[in-house]
Amino acid sequence: MKPFLTLLIAVTFVASFSTALSKDKPINILILGDSLSAGLGVTTEQAYPSLVQQMFNQKTDHYVNITNGSISGSTSAGAVSRLKWFLRIKPDILILALGANDGLRGLSTQLMTQNLESAITLAQKHHIHVILAGMKIPPNYGPRYTRDFESAFILLAKQHQLSFIPFLLDGVAGNPSLNQADGIHPNPDGHKIIAETVFKFLLEQI
Repeated sequence: MKPFLTLLIAVTFVASFSTALSKDKPINILILGDSLSAGLGVTTEQAYPSLVQQMFNQKTDHYVNITNGSISGSTSAGAVSRLKWFLRIKPDILILALGANDGLRGLSTQLMTQNLESAITLAQKHHIHVILAGMKIPPNYGPRYTRDFESAFILLAKQHQLSFIPFLLDGVAGNPSLNQADGIHPNPDGHKIIAETVFKFLLEQI
């Protein structure tokens, strides 16, 4: 997707979503992800969802409540059932950050797309603003699969007119100093960078 098109999608939905929020009640943000968002290998306080919450508390006057519904090892297959469970908290915003494990396991990108699309449709049915977090996988999975995997997120964002973070691990992936020994999961410094990315993006939404 061309950069200006991604920006157009984000700007269009920032306008319509922001007007629906009231400053008299908290903005409930739900993060549905895997180990990258659950903070595998770091403490809860060091993981980016907690850091983003701290940033809102310390740097803004927005009344934001972040619920981290991420589970290590999860794939897109559990997206709908998990979202149904969290509907009870009435999220205003959903950050959908699943798919990395689908890619690492070489699972069907078509099935992943269907799973994510079902979650997106459910969220929109309940008037939840969806932010899709894009993912990429290492090139050793082959050029076609690597391309199809990355494209799946771009196409979902375009088709459903979603706000879109092109790559959740931007600036972190592939940097040994920002990742744990496995080369996959961010260390505390890596989570700080992810938190900055997510925080800045959320500020544009609210």
